[in-house]
Amino acid sequence: MRVVLLAATQRGCRFLDKLAQIVPPGTELVVFSFPETPWEPPFLEAIQARAHACGGTFHEARQVGGPRWEHFWKQTTVDLLLAVSWRYLVPAHVYRQARRGSFVFHDSLLPRYRGFAPTVWAMLNGESETGATLFAMTDEVDAGDIVDQQTVPIGPDDRIADTMEAVTLAYLDLLERNLSALLAGTAPRRPQTHAEATYTCKRLPEDNRIDWHAPATRIHNLVRATTFPYPGAYTQFSGRRLRVWSTARMPQARPYIGAIPGRVVEVHPGLGVVVLTGDTPLLVQQVQLDGESVTCAAEILNRVGQTMGT
Repeated sequence: MRVVLLAATQRGCRFLDKLAQIVPPGTELVVFSFPETPWEPPFLEAIQARAHACGGTFHEARQVGGPRWEHFWKQTTVDLLLAVSWRYLVPAHVYRQARRGSFVFHDSLLPRYRGFAPTVWAMLNGESETGATLFAMTDEVDAGDIVDQQTVPIGPDDRIADTMEAVTLAYLDLLERNLSALLAGTAPRRPQTHAEATYTCKRLPEDNRIDWHAPATRIHNLVRATTFPYPGAYTQFSGRRLRVWSTARMPQARPYIGAIPGRVVEVHPGLGVVVLTGDTPLLVQQVQLDGESVTCAAEILNRVGQTMGT
């Protein structure tokens, strides 16, 4: 039995660890990964080390269907192919090589949130839940038949690391629950309702810039969706980039009818600063100027009247 895993991110590391633990004895693991981008936590070396530690083989590649790999796929018998956090097209001549099928793990409840960074987008949009879906690979992105799903709740103040951890655990549950059927070629499948599909676009670092004219909840969602381990939401202050790592909504805040978005209106040492937005004030708690340490916002924004975003 030979299982090919296309994996990236720290989630891919966790998934590989679990897969190596539960595959039948004698199963050969072949692992592919690619280098991380400069703005995300590293993972390539960790996945490579884990692949070797479990007795598998490792290959570095983004385009597994390219000419470089033509001989590999022609000469290699594949029983099952799995993809976790994989960002690149897997062409039909590759995924159809797997005799028991090729399957993808995706962090949303498909058919909703097909595409890139679905958990980040779900938090940005204020969703109360997300999930994990195991589905069959097809030519169209995230459109294959569903094997299994698991729902993950999102609290209104949860941060991305908490939600990503919950989704990762859902991935591992789906794997353990379905691996035997996948290896046997008997996993159930049901078509997606394509008319209900929604899509997300790829996020770039500049998408994390705070627009202080936006509603407070939207800014709060951006901050919690992009905070550690991601690069963080940011703004400009005194000509420098200021990252905002945590905020809190203020349901009992003073109502302002004369307001400048981004303006500091209250300073609370040790707690943070109250900043005006497009609607209600927002408490900015932890910030970081580029090149400096994370600190309480009141240490940097220490005067009423200072304005961010300019």
